[in-house]
Amino acid sequence: MIRFSEEVEDALRHGQGVVALETTLVAHGFPAGEGVTVAFESEQRVREAGAVPATTGVLDGEIRAGLDPADFERFDAAARKAGPRDLAACVAQGAVGATTVGGTLAICRTAGMRFMATGGIGGVHRGFPSPPDVSGDLAELARAQALVVSSGVKSFLDVAATAEALETLGVPVLGYRTDEMPRFYSAEGGPRVSARVESAEEAALVARAHWELGGGGLVLTRPPDRSIDVDTLIEAALEEARRRGLSGPPVTPFVLSYLHEASEGRTLAANRALVAANATLAAEIAVAYAGLRQDS
Repeated sequence: MIRFSEEVEDALRHGQGVVALETTLVAHGFPAGEGVTVAFESEQRVREAGAVPATTGVLDGEIRAGLDPADFERFDAAARKAGPRDLAACVAQGAVGATTVGGTLAICRTAGMRFMATGGIGGVHRGFPSPPDVSGDLAELARAQALVVSSGVKSFLDVAATAEALETLGVPVLGYRTDEMPRFYSAEGGPRVSARVESAEEAALVARAHWELGGGGLVLTRPPDRSIDVDTLIEAALEEARRRGLSGPPVTPFVLSYLHEASEGRTLAANRALVAANATLAAEIAVAYAGLRQDS
């Protein structure tokens, strides 16, 4: 059911570093057209660091791992958000499915891909249990033996509650040269991470040990290079979402769009920068892990 590009299939066969990338960022995370540019930049960053990008999505009744350049244009705002629960329906119904973090991890779990890069993971929404909204990313993180490089949890979620949920699920949250979980746009103010790592090689060693002990996913949080304070704008965005009666999957693209406009593009630039930087770091860890496997 999964169709690999020749490049990805060859890399997996020979034990090279592979980094999975999502397509919800393309379809719903950036303004029209911008997401494709970000996706191409992420793939380029992965290659420059010595690994192979495996951008995922559902097209023409198939799950894809590794896309052709023309495929990216098909992931527009009309694409379904494809989390773990949605992949089978997208395949069976021939729908365009833009994979979320959780959807991409479900593909990683089936395909044997160990590393993924994204902007921010989903989690527990503010106000839980009203609304009773928890991202499918968390359950899939507990299941998939994969490491996700992100800039923490999406900052409009309940970051502290998400950290507690990850602890309950046994998912390590590593800090890349930081003791705090970054809050997406901000490097500071989040809960403490479970362990700090100083290098890609150290992260690869922790991941290998975690998997050898039967563990599932790990989150490696990398702080943004430049922090911006958007807490007030986030509150306004969430209030507007409530006023419009939005809940569930539509909330994320609405809030991101609101922030991009209200911040006069500052959050858009920050989001693009951190996605690219996370892709680089994920590739470096994937290459380091491949080296560990060759040495063992």
